[in-house]
Amino acid sequence: MPRPVIPERYDAETAAAMTQLGDGLEGLPAYLGIRTTHMGPATMTAQLEVRADLLNPFGTLHGGVISALVDHVLGAVLYPVIEHGRWAATTEFKVNLLAAVREGSVEARSTIVSLTRRTAVVQVEVDNDGRPCALAQGTVLIAEPRAAT
Repeated sequence: MPRPVIPERYDAETAAAMTQLGDGLEGLPAYLGIRTTHMGPATMTAQLEVRADLLNPFGTLHGGVISALVDHVLGAVLYPVIEHGRWAATTEFKVNLLAAVREGSVEARSTIVSLTRRTAVVQVEVDNDGRPCALAQGTVLIAEPRAAT
């Protein structure tokens, strides 16, 4: 039986900061154009727009783009409910690609299924303009802060 996420653990200030962070993302999330549109207790929603440079040679969104979006929301959903200073690292995830994506936007909704002090299991549903296109589940390590060297 999954351990429920206790609402008292939810830090609305952290969630708000993460939602606003969208304009300041760096690296792959910035390149892909990932935008956080919702953060709630144990849930997160993020979106990206399908662009020509993200398509594979067959004209559909590359599966790696969907995987990167999934990986992003797998870990980010945890920050409002874990202790400050701890960090989340995906250890594994599986994605079922359900339908090809050619245009529009892709939205990923992550939900924490189980949360302990050291690990979490997160499910992610991905839609393309309201049509299911992927389903994923992953495990995330919740690590202690690294000591300064």
